[in-house]
Amino acid sequence: MENMQRFGHVVMLGPTNAGKSTLLNRLIGQKISIVSPKPQTTRNSISGIITQGDVQAVFLDTPGLHRQKRGIAPLLMRSAYAALAQADVVMLMLDAAQYARRIDGLAPDLKPVVKAVGDGRLPVLVALNKVDVVREKVKLLPVLEAIAEALPAAELFPISALTGVGVDELLKALLSRLPEAPHQFDPDEVSTAPVRFLASEIVREKLFLALGDELPYSMAVTIEDWDEKSKPGLTKIRAAIHVGRESHKPMVIGKGGERLKDVGQKARADIEEMLGTQVFLELWVKVRRDWTDDPSFLRDLGLGQ
Repeated sequence: MENMQRFGHVVMLGPTNAGKSTLLNRLIGQKISIVSPKPQTTRNSISGIITQGDVQAVFLDTPGLHRQKRGIAPLLMRSAYAALAQADVVMLMLDAAQYARRIDGLAPDLKPVVKAVGDGRLPVLVALNKVDVVREKVKLLPVLEAIAEALPAAELFPISALTGVGVDELLKALLSRLPEAPHQFDPDEVSTAPVRFLASEIVREKLFLALGDELPYSMAVTIEDWDEKSKPGLTKIRAAIHVGRESHKPMVIGKGGERLKDVGQKARADIEEMLGTQVFLELWVKVRRDWTDDPSFLRDLGLGQ
């Protein structure tokens, strides 16, 4: 008798910069979700697929939860909560380093998500990330008590997504709670996201890292052209960087075009690694005013209804 297969969706929720994308990339074994120290890095619900024997899970890395009410922020919040409709298991990730500095339990941002997942309908696991940087573990007691009170049925896993501490135990627990169901993907698939989307996300990541405090948040990346046929072994990609104001263009381009050139070189290297082929990457910057209020453009980005 063959073993029964398990399949399901694990929705990853948590505040901005809690480390969800870093964890997803570690679990998958390669980069599929962009990482930066800036909030609102993850905009779409990025999916990663893990297959271990008879168990297959689709992990959804959602936009970080926060309380901002302007710009694109409310749309990102709706995207995060909408992912719960697909969930078989919920993983709530918290930043241990941040909570070591708090004395009042869970942050107010988390009250809505606790309300949404605390009804016992779904298994909930809490990953307390970045425990490797907290020297005085006793400072985490208030958040541990708050989690136990807010989500009494949840299991708690201290981890470090960066170093891997506790990650195997967390993954084993998540996979064990998936329902019995046939697998939906080939064992070698690692994401449901199209490679064009992943390429645009890589460019956006390099922009986040290059711009630092200068970062204009009204910035998006679209792939305008993708040519794999004209020259064997070479993929030609033309990508547009959309900014909300004319004054943002020189920030992205940099003096003499050096910043844009650097972003392009670093993005090209990551895209080549992802595709396993040589890449010619052309970037240019376009002004698209008020794109966060353009339903058609938001749909093109995968953010609209």
